Amino acid sequence: MPNAYTALWTNDLCKYLAREGCAGERLTVMFGGPHQSLPSFVRAGVCPGDVIHPVRVFRKRLWVLGAMEVGRVLDYDTAGEELAMEDYLRLVHWKPLKAGCVSEVVVGPPGSPLTFDRPVPPDLLARLTYRSRRGERQIKHVVDGELRSAASVHGIYRLAPESADELRALVRESGAA
Repeated sequence: MPNAYTALWTNDLCKYLAREGCAGERLTVMFGGPHQSLPSFVRAGVCPGDVIHPVRVFRKRLWVLGAMEVGRVLDYDTAGEELAMEDYLRLVHWKPLKAGCVSEVVVGPPGSPLTFDRPVPPDLLARLTYRSRRGERQIKHVVDGELRSAASVHGIYRLAPESADELRALVRESGAA
């Protein structure tokens, strides 16, 4: 069964994408790297068939920006040689997502439209759970339905199956199936 992950995007990136008119475009590419500012999908264990939910923390809320199924995870330096022209053009189109040191690119079929107006409801935020080899953990720093710090969502994290289902439903309910 495929896994689902969240990947934190910075507010600066989200503001740039909104300003450039990317809202409503379907996600097809994401970039990863070796540093905390642009973490590695490979190191997080992301595989083809998995789903990635880009998220942001803004005004003490967690926002789900969309969802994208992973088709392939490629080495950034050779991605151009391995991709069909259509996929390479998508890579170029989503180049604003490329920030800092990039070492990998995740490509997939068109995902949900990118949106900046889908907050995670406070009750879901309070029970959202991540799963790792060490067990499960809920998001820290949730107080009275508000996310007081982004520290526990900073990076790429695998969701527990129930939380993955709830985020998937949230994306679908907002009309972004």
